Amino acid sequence: MAAHRLLLVEDEFLIRMTLSEVLADDGFEVLEAEDGPGALALLAAEENIALMLTDIQLPGGIDGKGLAGKVRESRPDLPVIFMSGRSETQPDPNPLNSYVNKPYSPIALSARVRQILDGG
Repeated sequence: MAAHRLLLVEDEFLIRMTLSEVLADDGFEVLEAEDGPGALALLAAEENIALMLTDIQLPGGIDGKGLAGKVRESRPDLPVIFMSGRSETQPDPNPLNSYVNKPYSPIALSARVRQILDGG
């Protein structure tokens, strides 16, 4: 069975690198973007993305919430995990959305990805 392909959108390089490594070690294929425009370019080029993890605060003129809105125009069933250090930035209540507060354990976040993709 092919690995699930994930899109990780995080502007902090060390966070993105660490989380990408943990996810890859857990058997996921990880595509990375540092901002909203980069994420949209990857989403346009790659069809088989199973889930997107995105920071809410992003550079590039589009934040994580705006990115999820644009993504859902063409991929309404894509699960999104929002990551943020600000507890007041709750995403919309779409049932495909999950929310993780920073700081988080990359291992726990990877387990959450697996849980979502396995339907639980």
